[in-house]
Amino acid sequence: MSAARPLPRTGSVFLDARGDDRALRVSWHEEQDLVVVSLWRDNVCTGSFRLAADEVPDLVDTLVDALRHRPAGSSIRHANAV
Repeated sequence: MSAARPLPRTGSVFLDARGDDRALRVSWHEEQDLVVVSLWRDNVCTGSFRLAADEVPDLVDTLVDALRHRPAGSSIRHANAV
């Protein structure tokens, strides 16, 4: 596992609802036409997934569909982007 590195200019960090210094980073790597989703704990990367840019719309659609089908009355928290 690698130590923390600064995010590329285009990326976001989302904090895990469980706390414990867990986070999900999403970073765009234009030079490779990839989006990298990585899992972090205590500023150490514990896993990553490289998604081709042309597959990102499918991921977004899946997330939007999940929100549409969430139970009535549930709330959505927004994390600050980095």
